[in-house]
Amino acid sequence: MRTGKHVLTTAAVTVVCAVTVLAAPGTALAAPGPTPPPSAPGASRAPATPPAAPPATPPVAPDKDLEAVRRQLDGLYRAAASATEEYNAAEEQTEKQNAEIVELAKKIVEGQEKLDRLKDRAGAAARSQYRTGGLPDGAKLVLSDDPEDFLDGTGRVIQGQRATKGLLGELSRAQQDLKTYAADASAQFEKLEANRRTKAAAQKKIEKQIAAAEKLESELEQEEKERLARLEREAQAKAQTAWLGSGVLKDLDAEATDRGRKAVEYATAQIGKPYQWGAEGPKSYDCSGLTSQAWVSAGRAIPRTSQEQWRQLQHVDVKDMRPGDLIIYFDDASHVGMYVGDGSVVHAPRPGRSITVAGAGTMPILGVVRPDTAEAPEG
Repeated sequence: MRTGKHVLTTAAVTVVCAVTVLAAPGTALAAPGPTPPPSAPGASRAPATPPAAPPATPPVAPDKDLEAVRRQLDGLYRAAASATEEYNAAEEQTEKQNAEIVELAKKIVEGQEKLDRLKDRAGAAARSQYRTGGLPDGAKLVLSDDPEDFLDGTGRVIQGQRATKGLLGELSRAQQDLKTYAADASAQFEKLEANRRTKAAAQKKIEKQIAAAEKLESELEQEEKERLARLEREAQAKAQTAWLGSGVLKDLDAEATDRGRKAVEYATAQIGKPYQWGAEGPKSYDCSGLTSQAWVSAGRAIPRTSQEQWRQLQHVDVKDMRPGDLIIYFDDASHVGMYVGDGSVVHAPRPGRSITVAGAGTMPILGVVRPDTAEAPEG
């Protein structure tokens, strides 16, 4: 990709070095030729040393090479975006599992306390039986001489049998609940560790892709960076023009709901803040962090990642979208922006860029989802 530039640079450096060697004082040269005859009076004297070579100008990569660079950068940042959504999904699951483990821990503590109370009751019953000579209530009933005592005792025996049976049943259930809670907690810990590994692997992928992109950009001359930015703008304008030329906005005049307006207001208020992978405000955001927090501010909790937003939210046709809807990009649903009207989205583009408004058609659209299913107000 940059081979042509390097060859030209090497050639230019070689020329400069050769001129420097020839012009340097005290440099050993080949044996001199015959001494030229003295100049005629009034004749101009030939220069004793060759004129200095003009300073070498760094070669500039042709547009076709910069176009290859642009595509390579797009690929690296898209890979980073995909890994970012993997990281976000693992982070969301980790938070969910942490909360579940906390709840299970509370249940285990409560279950153990209940079991201890039941054991105390069982122990008290055993001690009471010991103090009465160890005779069961049924035997004492048979030995009674008083009919009234016999009838009263019958009721007490039945009640006692039921109480004992109930106590044993409670003990058994409490023990089983504790086993279930412990097993659930163990399973959640295993999932938690798996998600932590997923997060770590995704983080490595993100950092690797971003580092490769930054290295590639750092090797460009300033003029090349400016021309690369121009190529990016031209590519986006071309894509937007083609999208608008399809007539997609011809009948697109739906108004936002109240919640949709609040979400748009939140998202547009973040314009200028930096992109940061894994961030969801308030100082920086990634693409789905921006859209999810915008809708949280509007009173509607939605999935954290662009993939889950695409999977779980209501799909609507592009021609029916309204401000506040989310446009999902690329085949893997790795990017998302919020439609704000007039064919534009607000989104957090990628590392090194800030939240901005862009043409909705500047990237390949996978589809549109709607967080708020309420009816929009009549025009």
